[in-house]
Amino acid sequence: MDAAAAAVEKIVALFPDMLIAQGQSCGQAYVDVRRDRIVDLLTFLKSDEELAFDCLTDLTALDYLNQGAPERFCVVYQLTSLRNGGNFRVKAYVPEDDPTIDSVSGVWKSAPWAEREVYDLFGIEFRGHPDLKRIMLPDYYTGHPLRKDYPLRGLGERDNFPRTVGGT
Repeated sequence: MDAAAAAVEKIVALFPDMLIAQGQSCGQAYVDVRRDRIVDLLTFLKSDEELAFDCLTDLTALDYLNQGAPERFCVVYQLTSLRNGGNFRVKAYVPEDDPTIDSVSGVWKSAPWAEREVYDLFGIEFRGHPDLKRIMLPDYYTGHPLRKDYPLRGLGERDNFPRTVGGT
């Protein structure tokens, strides 16, 4: 049994209250979970000797506006086991009326930058983050441009960006 299949088995046994769905997409195993104990779940996946998903290769978000998902937002954790060579995806659903989830910055040192990007572009807040602030957009920017209800041409904020002239 590969690490991803073993991970699904163990999650079903140890975290049944979190599990929403499980399956495979593009040849990769995944689980969809509730956000409540995300730090416990991801700590387990990292520290379990058999699984050893020791590398957070990506952390991003999705906006499922009007697509029938359990919640509007979903934080996606892409994990890799350097020891076993396996990959595994965890998707944690976050409601629109309370777009918060616990930070996994204490689990992986690579998480804070990605969490700041998700916060900046989607408006999802990470409880316990050591320095949650905008990372890509100016502090005075008021929107979250990767949300599906954000206007394609923006809200006129481009007119207020400082302009640079010349340069090489």
